Amino acid sequence: MGLGYFVIAILGCADGGGSCTPVTTLQTHYATQSECTAASGAALIQNSNFDFPTLVASCRRADAKAADAQEAPRDKRRRG
Repeated sequence: MGLGYFVIAILGCADGGGSCTPVTTLQTHYATQSECTAASGAALIQNSNFDFPTLVASCRRADAKAADAQEAPRDKRRRG
């Protein structure tokens, strides 16, 4: 997928949408921001079960190298 990709983050916002907090990041990776944006409406509908007055779907760039680095520690198993 190259050096990076996009993911959809679901944000829970207070009344008025001024203060938003990430509540989940979906696992699906999109090659372009336009693909991510096109999928964000359906993703928001499927992830509308959070207790916030307003929910927002936001496409965010992710770095493939950073994602690989985060997964690496889970693969290491301690042998005793």
